[in-house]
Amino acid sequence: MSPGVSPGAAPAAPAVPAPPPVLAEVVRSGFTEGYHRGTLVLLAADGSVEFALGDPGAPVFPRSSNKPMQAAAVLRAGLDLAGERLALAAASHSGEWFHLDLVRTMLAEHGLTVTDLRTPPDLPLDQVEAETFLAAGGVRDRVAMNCSGKHVAMLAACVLNGWPTDTYLDQDHPLQRLVHTVVEEVSGERVAAVGTDGCGAPLMAISLTGLARSFRHFVLAAPGTPERRVADAMRAHPEYVAGTRRSDTWLMREVPGALSKMGAEAVQAVALPDGRALAFKIDDGGIRALGPVLARALELLGVTAEVRERIGRAPLLGGGVAVGSVRAAF
Repeated sequence: MSPGVSPGAAPAAPAVPAPPPVLAEVVRSGFTEGYHRGTLVLLAADGSVEFALGDPGAPVFPRSSNKPMQAAAVLRAGLDLAGERLALAAASHSGEWFHLDLVRTMLAEHGLTVTDLRTPPDLPLDQVEAETFLAAGGVRDRVAMNCSGKHVAMLAACVLNGWPTDTYLDQDHPLQRLVHTVVEEVSGERVAAVGTDGCGAPLMAISLTGLARSFRHFVLAAPGTPERRVADAMRAHPEYVAGTRRSDTWLMREVPGALSKMGAEAVQAVALPDGRALAFKIDDGGIRALGPVLARALELLGVTAEVRERIGRAPLLGGGVAVGSVRAAF
């Protein structure tokens, strides 16, 4: 028996970790009806942590914010992609016609077919595109899934190297081991855990500080390196990274040199060309909070572009009209 514990006394309850701080609040008709908690980190141009909320050193799954690292891995594997094709390899595309056309073109260019893709059949990510797709008689398919550009690039790298294509999503596949190496190199830390992303690909957990550091690495990498080639392609063709109605596209179009990529469960990473960077995650995965939090984080980084207001707009509707909004709380 431990000293000072009376016989029959109940053991002390385990310490409960403090919840993450509130990053956004939900205000309807002047009444705060909810909160979105999360963690955020901002890096100064020299790479030091300038501002943080929560514990940005704790590991998270970056979800699709990992895609630039995955695209850099296929370049390191020898695949020669550039322009729209390389941007699409790092994309969570909206499923617009030009996304689907290029995925099909890339499959044909590398002697692949839709049946080689291991993406789950899905509808376009963008709601407008999904409605158009269904109205035209479309059904869920592997090309429409928002990760299909990444998957066709992974398959093409396998074809080039003579690696198996039927197991390209296995953690111990040569390509996925290469992705693992890239993630650790650019983040400057060891992968804390490996899971399975929504598209079926291996997913490497790193900290939000490591994620921000990764994006900083991409924009500061020497021209011609795989990381810089990915960053340059994404910034030159942002509509292929996201879509015409997406905040990543707006930001990369309107803030010169910015690199931006969101991920599922409300993860976001951005780097500016001088090395300033940010990363955050909304704890409950609430995508509606992503825009307001991103706009406020950009403001703290010193971004003054008008697009910040557009990104931060998140109205709440009542009877079809705006009666409130989701807004940043820091």
